[in-house]
Amino acid sequence: MSGAALGIEIVVVFFLALFLLHRYGDFKKQQRMVLFGTLLAWYLCFLIVFILPLDVSTTIYKQCKIDHDEHVSVPTVGPLPSNHTAPNTSVTQTDQPWSYIPDGIMPVFWRVVYWTSQCLTWLLLPFMQSYARSGGFSITGKIKTALIENAIYYGTYLLIFGSLLIYVAVHPGWRLSWYELQTIGITAANTWGLFLLVLLLGYGLVEIPRSYWNASRHGHLLIKTYFKASKLMTEKADAEENLEDVMEEVRKVSESIKYNHPLRKYIDTILRKCPLDYQEKMGRNMDDYEDFDDKQNTYPSEKSLVKLHKQVIYAVQRHNRTRVQWQILLQQAIHLEDVAKNETSSTHQFVRSFPSSEPVGWISRYVYTPTVEWYWECLLKRWFYRLLSVVLTLFSVAVVWSECTFFSTRPVLSLFAVFIQLAERDYNYLYIEMACFITIFFLCTCVYSTVFRIRVFNYYYLASHHQTDAYSLQFSGMLFCRLTPPLCLNFLGLIHMDSAISHQQKEQTAYTSIMGSMHVLPFIANGFYIYYPMLIVILCIATYFSLGTRCLNLLGFQQFMGDSEMTSDLIDEGKELIRREKRKRQRIEEGENRRREWKERYGNPREEYAARNRSSHEMKETSYSDSVNSKAKYSRSGSRAERDCIELLQDAEPLDFNADALTDDPLDADSGRPSGGRYLSMSSSRSRIFDDV
Repeated sequence: MSGAALGIEIVVVFFLALFLLHRYGDFKKQQRMVLFGTLLAWYLCFLIVFILPLDVSTTIYKQCKIDHDEHVSVPTVGPLPSNHTAPNTSVTQTDQPWSYIPDGIMPVFWRVVYWTSQCLTWLLLPFMQSYARSGGFSITGKIKTALIENAIYYGTYLLIFGSLLIYVAVHPGWRLSWYELQTIGITAANTWGLFLLVLLLGYGLVEIPRSYWNASRHGHLLIKTYFKASKLMTEKADAEENLEDVMEEVRKVSESIKYNHPLRKYIDTILRKCPLDYQEKMGRNMDDYEDFDDKQNTYPSEKSLVKLHKQVIYAVQRHNRTRVQWQILLQQAIHLEDVAKNETSSTHQFVRSFPSSEPVGWISRYVYTPTVEWYWECLLKRWFYRLLSVVLTLFSVAVVWSECTFFSTRPVLSLFAVFIQLAERDYNYLYIEMACFITIFFLCTCVYSTVFRIRVFNYYYLASHHQTDAYSLQFSGMLFCRLTPPLCLNFLGLIHMDSAISHQQKEQTAYTSIMGSMHVLPFIANGFYIYYPMLIVILCIATYFSLGTRCLNLLGFQQFMGDSEMTSDLIDEGKELIRREKRKRQRIEEGENRRREWKERYGNPREEYAARNRSSHEMKETSYSDSVNSKAKYSRSGSRAERDCIELLQDAEPLDFNADALTDDPLDADSGRPSGGRYLSMSSSRSRIFDDV
């Protein structure tokens, strides 16, 4: 099994990152470079989390071998007393762990993973962010815009690094090698990451257990869903209004620049980013030729079109995101209302207000039956969430205690260090790996979930169901690459596997050796890295009392506050919105039921009726064509009434009154509206007898 665990985890982590990217990104619409950069950033960060426990177990095994060699090399001085117990000989019989990684693999692996992630977060992803957000119409234009936007960003790095080099060169007492300069750079990046890590971790340690506890309170969860519905409807209306304003600007520009203008190709690119209904509306005015050389009209510049293109991309993406989020939130509200109704049911069978349109699978038919669903949704689920909340609370308390005491090695006060050392004495490598993985997974969940909940004025927002834009995806990749290395170093400090903090002469992990020795910067190793994590206590207290939520509420950002009058008004508004949407769904469902009953009562005569109309149509067409031919033998031209009658009968088509042919959209039912795209207006339409009336 040498190296097999490493290979398996590399493959599994790749599919995990791919699954998350598919959930939040859109493989069909977003650029391939954006998806590749985000996938690579997430993949490398998740690799660090999953591979680090293997590095810890391998390091403990190496320490065991070192202790064994020292134990064998030390001779025994005199016989042991009869009442003296022999030392633990398990050191001499330590088995190699199943996940053991041979020497020389882990340092190379960590070096590739770390430096690739750092190049992504500090160089490539900021450039790709600006590239994806640019409204340029060519690759060259987007690259130029990205370079200009990142000039200050990259210039700051060069200025700081150059200043440090000059300071080191001038200072007479410092003779730093390349290794020490590399360590200073890594330490600076980890210090910035640790500063942000503690802020996010302090929020997640309290909010995650509390969110599961609140999820067990169906009444509280339903009221909060009403509150979210009211806020989301406001955002949805604002997104629709913004889209209409942007589409109006596009319409004006499209009407001013005709298809023979040199800038028309840019307008076509903008129109392809617009929704289909707007494309059809604005595409009808493209068949008007205008000689732009003969008129002194004012046309927009290419720079203004680039800005408009950028606005269109943002407006369309925001409109689609709010529309999908509204449907998801509506489904959640209806489900919570169904749970509240079924709690008082005596039949113990879960009944839904709106049955699912998807076909019933074998799991719903035989395993997850309505009775099982009732017991889970109305009884078991709340107790499961409460138990999970208690377990997560204990984990949070252990993390807070260990963050404040991990610098103490005699006695060992960090709880995670105590657990790892107990397993280390018995050389239980599987327990060591599982304990390390669960601990670091909990820390990552607290940090990453906070990242996924961050929302900065709709500019950065991670939304599931493929509704996250390219800028937010890459921003999350940058944060992950900056947060994961200091998080892992902090975890190694919690279990006393970092000699810079524990001050113990033990075998170091390969990950720590890549990070470099913190003794180069003692004021960071002995000061910031030890005392700054204690700030997590203050952050947890502030999160518990919702101080941040109260401050945002005072600043005008409506937050869910149970004792606020504004919150009560928004809850009532959200309840009315949900009730209105339910009535709309009921009307649609009743209409479908009436159509279904009509089909069941009178059958489905579509094929018979269409065949009968087709045969009668052919008979009529044949008879009239024969009569026309017979009349043409004796008369060159018939009367106008006869020709009109013949043309009408030839153009007639059999009517199909089947419900499947009906449409609820009056725009689609309008026969005079083209439906073939925005260039359809340029093609000649078929002339009919009453077109000139």
